[in-house]
Formats: sequence, C-alpha cells, structure tokens
Amino acid sequence: MPNSDLSSLDAPAGSPPPPALAALIIAAGAAATLAGAWFFQLVIGLAPCPLCLEQRLPYYAAVPLGLVVAMVARQGHPRLARAGVMLLGLLMLIGFGLALYHAGVEWHWWQGPTACSGGAPATSANLLQDLQQARVVRCDEAPWRWLGLSLAGWNVLIAATLTLVAAWGVSRRA
Repeated sequence: MPNSDLSSLDAPAGSPPPPALAALIIAAGAAATLAGAWFFQLVIGLAPCPLCLEQRLPYYAAVPLGLVVAMVARQGHPRLARAGVMLLGLLMLIGFGLALYHAGVEWHWWQGPTACSGGAPATSANLLQDLQQARVVRCDEAPWRWLGLSLAGWNVLIAATLTLVAAWGVSRRA
C-alpha cells in the first residue's frame, strides 16, 4: 500500500530546504521578469509608463531579499527563513495587485492615473511648446500583446505564480 503520509512532499535529504528553494525561485523569477522588462524597454523600444515602472519595484526588492533569505535558510535558521519567504510572498502579492490594477486600466475596467491615462489640466505658461516637447506614455493603452495579454497581464500571472511559490516555501518543513 502506498505511503499516504504527506511528508513525502518535503525536500529529499541533501536538497535545499523548501524556504531556501522558494526564495531562490522567487529571486530568479524576479530577476527574469526585470530582464524581460528591460529587454522590452531597451531592445524592442517600448517605453514604460508610470504604472509599468511601479510594477518593477517589488521585483527590485525581491531579488536581493530572495538571495539573503536563501542564505539564511541554508545556514539553518528556519524561522527567520520562513519570515523572509513570507515577506517575499507579500512583495509578490503587492506586485500582483499593481499588475492587476494596471491591466484593469488597460482594459478600461477602471480609471487610471490622470498623469498617464487621460486629460490632465494644463498649467504651463507656454502650453504649445510643452505639447511639442512632451512624450507621454499612456497607462491605458497596451502597446504590445501576446495571446491576448499585455505585459501588465503577463505580470499578473508571474506575480501570482511567485506568490504561490512563497506560500509553498512557507508551508513545507525542511
């Protein structure tokens, strides 16, 4: 009769403890997401809007934090490692919320910030010159889609997945 004990889901002997593995996966996922964002910006030429830039912030924090948490977990501090993975999960949950908000703005489910989504009032003394020099990247227009999802939409999926990885890392015993 097969073993129905859930301990078989825990890490095999010699492998990194689940919090360390989760932290490394999150750090790598965050780094890959940032690399993708920079690729689209610098190579493809898609200028990021203000909401795009805000979506990067949790990833910027998750890369170094994930590496530190993985080291802490490998050094045998399970409580501290779990707390770190919880913090990583919170960062990814925030990233999920930011991406969902931006995707909703792109799909016109709700209003975005007026600075990048619509007509902000003009306050300049030389409005014509300002308009000629201004290059506003709109938050409510997706310049690129693949399989029906914009970059913000893909970010929703990435952040949700990394949040689930954090939940897995916290729930498993070393």
